[in-house]
Amino acid sequence: MTEKEKMLAGKLYCANDSELLAGKKRAQKLFRLYNGSTEDDTVYRQILLTELLGGLGENCCIEPPFRVDYGFNIFLGKNFYANFDCIILDVCKVSIGDSVMLGPRVGIYTAGHPTDPAIRMSGQEFGQPITIGNNVWIGGNSVILPGVTIGDNAVIGAGSIVTKDVPGNSIAVGNPCRPK
Repeated sequence: MTEKEKMLAGKLYCANDSELLAGKKRAQKLFRLYNGSTEDDTVYRQILLTELLGGLGENCCIEPPFRVDYGFNIFLGKNFYANFDCIILDVCKVSIGDSVMLGPRVGIYTAGHPTDPAIRMSGQEFGQPITIGNNVWIGGNSVILPGVTIGDNAVIGAGSIVTKDVPGNSIAVGNPCRPK
């Protein structure tokens, strides 16, 4: 099994693998070009996002700056909006439904590190996928951690740290984030 296959399967893998490093370099070039574009470059931005991401629905807008690990593991539904400073660490799949809005500085992190210091020092890491349903609002400065699913119509309050699944049709806030 290659390091990339291990990564995608959520197993321990070495991020310093040449194939993974090439994937990161590709993503860095594309988001550098995206972040350097102007507000008048809407067509160019869509071309870059289409090349960077695994899937891009219609009518998606991401305000620069925007950063990812690889990009190819990110799948956005239609009518997606991300405000400034969005970071998505996509070592595993990130699935985001239709009509989702992210406030400024939202972080979506599939990447994780072992708690055992010996394994962590070996340079191995892992990931878990994140799924965000339809019609979800995530307030600014929120962080979505590995393995989380957020249900349809949920609202995540600003500044929340989402460590566990959030049911649909709920409002959840805090650190750790909990339904109200």
